[in-house]
Amino acid sequence: MNVIWDMGGTLIDTYPEVDRTLAGAVWGEGVTAARLHEVAELRQESIAHAIGVLSERHRVSPDALQRAYDELKQRWSEHPAPLMDGAREVLAAVHGSGGLNLVATHRDRTSAEALVTALGIEIDDLVCAPDGLPRKPDPAMNLLLMDRHGLDPDAVLCVGDRPIDVLAAQASGTRGVLLDPGATTPPDALPEGCLVIADLRELIGLARIR
Repeated sequence: MNVIWDMGGTLIDTYPEVDRTLAGAVWGEGVTAARLHEVAELRQESIAHAIGVLSERHRVSPDALQRAYDELKQRWSEHPAPLMDGAREVLAAVHGSGGLNLVATHRDRTSAEALVTALGIEIDDLVCAPDGLPRKPDPAMNLLLMDRHGLDPDAVLCVGDRPIDVLAAQASGTRGVLLDPGATTPPDALPEGCLVIADLRELIGLARIR
């Protein structure tokens, strides 16, 4: 089985640092659990969305928020965010079964490649929306990866942490898997036929990753 991975929040645990960084840019030393939750809720749509809303809501320059996020991405080149729990095991299981580990991300290429290098993980290909591809739920990134590697959609799982990842999977004819460790996604937001897992290791139990 081949896997197309989303990056942030799925393969790499970037969100806690992103939330703390944006909250710090808004409130300085006055970051509370409630304020982190506010940032996290906005960030679930996208980091750009979070920056825009936080800027308007709290009268903070969007440039200051973007600068804080850009500085975090630079730090990750030497001190990367950790892999998600179980990710390394699943990456190895996919390769062990003869499959490919592919990444389709909204992250810019420089940041994405820096994280992959710093974490020392082996992926087989990477596409980034900022290179000129539509963002999910558009299936373009998945379709490009499958075309490059001659993959049958039935031999591909697409794993992400947001419903848009599953919608992109379904639009590309593949099976979408939603990683939702805290079961925070409302049932009415789940695409029909979506497989939900709480731990990446559950992927190893799927019959086709052996």
